[in-house]
Parts: sequence; C-alpha cells; structure tokens
Amino acid sequence: MAVVTVRNLSDETHRALRLRAAQHGRSTEAEIRAILEAAVRPEGRVKIGSALAAFGQRFGGLDLDVVRGESPPRAASFE
Repeated sequence: MAVVTVRNLSDETHRALRLRAAQHGRSTEAEIRAILEAAVRPEGRVKIGSALAAFGQRFGGLDLDVVRGESPPRAASFE
C-alpha cells in the first residue's frame, strides 16, 4: 500500500476532517481515505466491461461458431 503525506494542512481543515470522521464513526485517516476514494473512483463511473456487456445484450448478443482445426498447433518460428 502506498503512503501519502499531506503537508501544510490548515488547522481549520484538520478540525473539519476530525469532525467529519467522528460523525461517520471512523478515524481521521479512514475518513481521508474515504474522501479520496470517492473523489477518484466515483460510484457512477462507467466500467468498460459492464458497458460492453450491456451493449452486446441490447443488440441480442453474438453467436460465434468457432471450429478448431484437427491438426495440432505448430510452434512459432522466429528465424
């Protein structure tokens, strides 16, 4: 896990963070983590895998008929 140090935080901001943490029943450090997580990873963000799956479902999906060859695979030659 990464460690971040915040320097020159005003006393007023620190007091507000402590108060907010107490209101949420967690430590100041846990409150800061929660604030940072919410800021950079909002719940409404688009997750690419989910978006692609939903896109495919809207259009009825895709059926692939993949037929494997009978012969065994050959090793790659880099010569």
